[in-house]
Amino acid sequence: MKPVKKAVFPVGGMGTRFLPATKSMPKEMLPIVDKPLIQYAVEEARAAGINEIIFVTGRGKSAIEDHFDHSYELEDMLAKKNKNDILEQLAQILPDEGSISYIRQQEPLGLGHAIYCARHIVGDEPFAVLLADDLVRADRPCLKQMLDLYYERGGNVVAVEEVPHEKTSSYGILDVASREDKIIEIKGMVEKPKPEDAPSNLSIIGRYILQPEIFDHLAKKQLGAGNEIQLTDAMAKMLGDSPFHGYLFEGERFDCGDKTGFILANLAFAMERPEMCEGIKNYIHKNKLLI
Repeated sequence: MKPVKKAVFPVGGMGTRFLPATKSMPKEMLPIVDKPLIQYAVEEARAAGINEIIFVTGRGKSAIEDHFDHSYELEDMLAKKNKNDILEQLAQILPDEGSISYIRQQEPLGLGHAIYCARHIVGDEPFAVLLADDLVRADRPCLKQMLDLYYERGGNVVAVEEVPHEKTSSYGILDVASREDKIIEIKGMVEKPKPEDAPSNLSIIGRYILQPEIFDHLAKKQLGAGNEIQLTDAMAKMLGDSPFHGYLFEGERFDCGDKTGFILANLAFAMERPEMCEGIKNYIHKNKLLI
């Protein structure tokens, strides 16, 4: 069984749901308290043992490259002011030399197409995919939980959570063959089915461990839901060729591609900060925001 050492981060989306904020700033750089979404995702990958990061970018995404690089003027100013604690935080963001790659997705043809653009760097080995919009707060990183299952059973693994039946049309939904506690054997997948057509309420979220054979199916560039090349459709064609499991991860997911989910994530992470918690509680109490 080959180890998983590479992770693909599709970051080419336009972020139209957050306009005008994302007119000149990538949506992946939107902050949760004081750290951008993409940094949380990269930190999760590193904590799981990933040592090569592959960003699939689009136009207007240079801020992501700048974030994971030196800012010499800023570092010099902080050093002169003896802001050593902040300097240390910035140093921890920097990757090892040569461990980050950037690929341009020239056309917005869907998630499956974004993954296909990374095929030459991924090569013939299993890899992870992380969507920064899906922020998971967990004691043990979500991707680490999935990798533990991968090293036990091999094949492909997707992170899964239950969603209300009326919201199945927003997700890739599993057709379940069997279930063993948190481990789900998958017999089918449907991209964004209507509630009446959904085979379950188990949705795939933005964490995947995939075998390189996925590229053979993505190479056909067949259009699916939304007239885009869907990753879910390509995964469905791999069923039966190698093990394919869903994993009901431990933790709380925030859909930060949605304005409500984004605000909730900021509130949840801010409440974990001792220097912020009391001020937030006082504001909620003062304005009687709890119903």
